[in-house]
Amino acid sequence: MSEQAFEILADSLLESLEEEIDDAELQGGVLTVDADAGTWVVNKHAPTRQIWLSSPKSGARHYAFDQVTGLWKDTRGSGDLLSTLSGELGVPLAWQPE
Repeated sequence: MSEQAFEILADSLLESLEEEIDDAELQGGVLTVDADAGTWVVNKHAPTRQIWLSSPKSGARHYAFDQVTGLWKDTRGSGDLLSTLSGELGVPLAWQPE
């Protein structure tokens, strides 16, 4: 995936998450979500073409975009980003690549 394609996908994802999650703030490619259980940080990491998650519940995880499924999948094979965030934050999340 080219850097430009990654930037478009990652920005679209982060903007969508900011709209869907209460108490979420997006600044400079970093989404911060403050909730009762702690603070989640979701950011794009251009050198690896990944989305990185720091979670008070599941720790640090890295997600790579799977072009076949259209999901940001955990690089260690334990699910996808939207399912993880949805479960941990208790909110339904949906995103479609542009």
